[in-house]
Amino acid sequence: MTYSAQSPQTPRDRSEFSIALSALLANPMGLLGLILVTVFLLSAILAPWLTPYGPYDFAGMPLEPPSRTHLIGTDGLGRDLLTRILYGGRIELTLAFTAVPASLIIGMFLGTIAGYGPAWLDNAMVLLFDTIRSFPSIVLALAILTLTEPSVRMVGIIFVIGAVPSFGRIARTQTLALKNTEYILAIRSLGAGPFTVIRRHILPNAIGPLLILAAMDVPVVVTVEAGLSFLGLGVLPPTATWGTVLNEGFSVIRDTPWPVIAGGLPLILTTLGFTFLGEALRDVIDPKLRGTR
Repeated sequence: MTYSAQSPQTPRDRSEFSIALSALLANPMGLLGLILVTVFLLSAILAPWLTPYGPYDFAGMPLEPPSRTHLIGTDGLGRDLLTRILYGGRIELTLAFTAVPASLIIGMFLGTIAGYGPAWLDNAMVLLFDTIRSFPSIVLALAILTLTEPSVRMVGIIFVIGAVPSFGRIARTQTLALKNTEYILAIRSLGAGPFTVIRRHILPNAIGPLLILAAMDVPVVVTVEAGLSFLGLGVLPPTATWGTVLNEGFSVIRDTPWPVIAGGLPLILTTLGFTFLGEALRDVIDPKLRGTR
């Protein structure tokens, strides 16, 4: 009897997961996004095994065109461009999967206590979010970088500061919509404390939109790094990132376009991949939003 009572539950759980996965794969944009994201992740993780060179090795003559030895050519110092792109992806991956979760956690915490707490705390948090968002991102980045030394860490901190208000506002809106619903009021009347209500009932229902935003923010981190590095304000050479490859390629663009193509194409494909995947996840998590912008 124990086996028969528990057995129907497992197939149902598996069915819910398979339905969500099937819905994601049935969306052409979602499938394309998943493929692009998977290629990005695997190429970054497996970079040392995908190329015989190191990111700083002088592997050939400067500005060689694509060949069997160097599939997308070499840069102005003779370093293999494919190798630098693959190793640059490792830095982009580390940066994105550090800064985005940090932004999500901080924003979710601040937004939840703003929505669930007293009115004065809510007003203070909204003022904080609006103050940060009132600064253009490039101005905020320049202000921070004038006081510090450019590095991967500083690029991540700049993104976190700029992204927390977006996550915080979504968490606050979800909390305000949920905290006065009948089932939350019933739970509170039974003696559940704020921490229990938030942890067990509000956050599980509010996490969906936050995860969608996180998926769409991954290419934003990559773009921020590339833009700052291209301007010489982010990660500095000789570190291999897509931004530094673009910066170095721009100086020799009259001689060869391959360094610029090598730095720009991964940015385009990564942005498209995470954007398509985020849109598809939004449709799976909340079908009511399908087709909306």
